[in-house]
Amino acid sequence: MSVKLLADNGSTKCSWLLLDNGTSRKISTEGLSPYFNSAEQISSILSKKLIPKLKGVNIDEVHYYGTGLADPSFQKMMQKLLKALIPGAKCTVQTDLVGAAHATCGHHKGIVSILGTGSGCAYYNGKIIKKQQNGLGFILGDEGSGAYLGKKVLQYYLYNTFDDDLLHRYKLKYETDRNAIIQAVYRADRPNRYLAGFSRFLAENRGHYMIENILEDGLNDFILQHIYKFTEAWTSPLHFVGSVAYAYRDVLKELCSNYELELGNILKEPVDGLAIYYGE
Repeated sequence: MSVKLLADNGSTKCSWLLLDNGTSRKISTEGLSPYFNSAEQISSILSKKLIPKLKGVNIDEVHYYGTGLADPSFQKMMQKLLKALIPGAKCTVQTDLVGAAHATCGHHKGIVSILGTGSGCAYYNGKIIKKQQNGLGFILGDEGSGAYLGKKVLQYYLYNTFDDDLLHRYKLKYETDRNAIIQAVYRADRPNRYLAGFSRFLAENRGHYMIENILEDGLNDFILQHIYKFTEAWTSPLHFVGSVAYAYRDVLKELCSNYELELGNILKEPVDGLAIYYGE
């Protein structure tokens, strides 16, 4: 049985799964994005955080799925890096949406969506991605994502929309002000991660009507702007992956029920489904 290394890379975290003769081991590294990281930076991160944990293991196959790989040149870059870091292994590099499809749909048709730090959606025909609703990033789009929801939290705070109760909870949790927020969003590195960090405030304050409104509106925006663009959504199950999808699966379930859409699998980490896809 061949030894496989699977990877699901998002904007915040990259989850690796080593499948070795019936056993599995998870490894985590920081998220790798060709939009934010150079080839040298990605190679350095993997050399320090991943390769030492694979010492003594002869890997036959590497299957890497990641964000920011819609551009074929970035796919070639990642494949070259992986082959250099893990010589002798057969390496495949595909987008995070393909990984989500393989993890949730397997070899069946379905609409697959990613709701993590960012968001994306596609129709998978059981073999390949046939249609894709391209994201616009955290500034123009990423509806339903952690960055999108976190931005709503900051808007409620900065526009003084929170009631006294939520405002008190917010100030207890975050030591920040308008200037610090503006600085972090417009001038600091990885503003999408920064925004997504505020979405945790929603998870910690479930039950408050304002929190529930933000969640329902944010996830509803994703359905209307992305899922509704596919006619197949009415005849195929809707699958979701990502930390946001998993954390608010109850809201997704209710929305799908309201729209009479069939809800399929919801996975927090696609690597769990990828293990099944690759026959382990």
